[in-house]
Amino acid sequence: MPEVVLGVGQKKNIHEVAAVLAEEIRKYEGAPRKLTCRAEAVEFVARREGFEGDFETFNLRLSVGREQAEALSRIAKQYEDVCSVSDEAGWLVIDCPPLEYTDVSLEQVKEAVDALSEHFDLPEVWRVEGDEYSTTPISVELIFQAMVKYKASDVHLSPGDHPIFRIDSQTRHSEVFESLSATQILDLVRQVTPESHWAEFERAKQTSFNFHQIGLGYARVSAFIKSGAPHCTFRFLPEHVPSFETLNIPVDTMTNLAKLHRGLLLVTGMTGSGKTTTAAAIIDWINRNREVHIVTIEDPIEYVHDNKKSVLSQRNLGNDVNTFAEAVVGAMRHDPDVIMLGEMRDSDTVRAAITAASTGHLVVSTLHSTTASDVVSRVVSFFDPVERDLVKLQLRDCLKCIVCQRLVPRIGGGRIPALELLYNDTKPISDSIDDGDTSAIRIGMQQVATHSFLFEKYLHRLYKEKKIDLENAREYSTDVSVLDQMIMGTYSVPRLESLKAARDASQRAHD
Repeated sequence: MPEVVLGVGQKKNIHEVAAVLAEEIRKYEGAPRKLTCRAEAVEFVARREGFEGDFETFNLRLSVGREQAEALSRIAKQYEDVCSVSDEAGWLVIDCPPLEYTDVSLEQVKEAVDALSEHFDLPEVWRVEGDEYSTTPISVELIFQAMVKYKASDVHLSPGDHPIFRIDSQTRHSEVFESLSATQILDLVRQVTPESHWAEFERAKQTSFNFHQIGLGYARVSAFIKSGAPHCTFRFLPEHVPSFETLNIPVDTMTNLAKLHRGLLLVTGMTGSGKTTTAAAIIDWINRNREVHIVTIEDPIEYVHDNKKSVLSQRNLGNDVNTFAEAVVGAMRHDPDVIMLGEMRDSDTVRAAITAASTGHLVVSTLHSTTASDVVSRVVSFFDPVERDLVKLQLRDCLKCIVCQRLVPRIGGGRIPALELLYNDTKPISDSIDDGDTSAIRIGMQQVATHSFLFEKYLHRLYKEKKIDLENAREYSTDVSVLDQMIMGTYSVPRLESLKAARDASQRAHD
């Protein structure tokens, strides 16, 4: 590790300084067994047998005047069974204890170092270098086994910490593994990273790729540098794509969406909401039940599909194609029936997806959003103002459905998806999409004529079925007042007059 400069403030003794510096170094590189610390007129090297606990030996080098040197020498001689004193080119060198002293206890070393520390000034700022970190290889197989055992969605590997597993949205430290060093994490990253991604990691200080632990699952691996040290996360993905039944999402509803032959189908939600898995389940259903050609474009490939009834071509961004937009344009020449985009992330990708959906293909993609109704404004925001009216018009014509998802804590443990569906199946909704009016879209979703529904309706059903409790139903609602009205039986569908009023207000604001 390169030398770092750290301020410790006013400390009473050297072993206290060493403990504070070691704890700080731990955040960058993990727990060191050796510390080399330098300041003006004072240097010391501290060592310990393990990676935890107090340092057991100290080598002090002091540049002091004659009187101070004599005083320190007298103190050292009082602890002659613990310390040795020598002079090296004008530096007073004190070893506590020297290597040949084998019967010295930690308490004796502390006492001697405390006594010596009282006779020279302890600097507040030190130049510190850690050394002798753990190099024991991290077992990738054990990491996967732990993710399966804990039913963890992710594991985070950071210097100085035990592996941290994300279980039901909560981060949990695992004491089964020892705390890790930067050396161990970097060696693991190097071990699992393809050559092209390793070059990217060295150049850009971050990379992301897919890794397969045969028999246990896949992982989306993200490696990056933070505060000069390597960090790594594994997002667990099972070897077999979960079915709609396994995911606890409405089978009939999702099956009907998977039967679509053309148009744009978006699966949305916040990070960690399960949208990638739901999109993969849709593709898997098509693969098992329809004789079509499916082209997926992902960064990186996450769920790996085998050909079943369909022919499935998975393309990895970077390895197989340069950009999402290029891949979609290219896919149009590959005789596709279904195109799956891992994520709509910029205007070029959106434009290509809309074009493909408008020319008779089914396009399935994911997008980050908090509700289904705000997806249109989010998509439109990718474009320059001069293009936005055209994009809204194109969305109105090609958008079939938006599935928005949240994972809610389930009674008895685990999580269950809560869904919000926006179908482009009524004129009020289509007109609101064309207007880009989020509020009007939400009102349109609540009308009787549409198959659309809000999170609140779905959460209310889960609450009535005693799958989630009231506290979580309210917490995961977009509008708690709507949920409360549904629970009390006082909810009424907003009248279309309010939709027209909202649209008129939007038009006046636009004008």
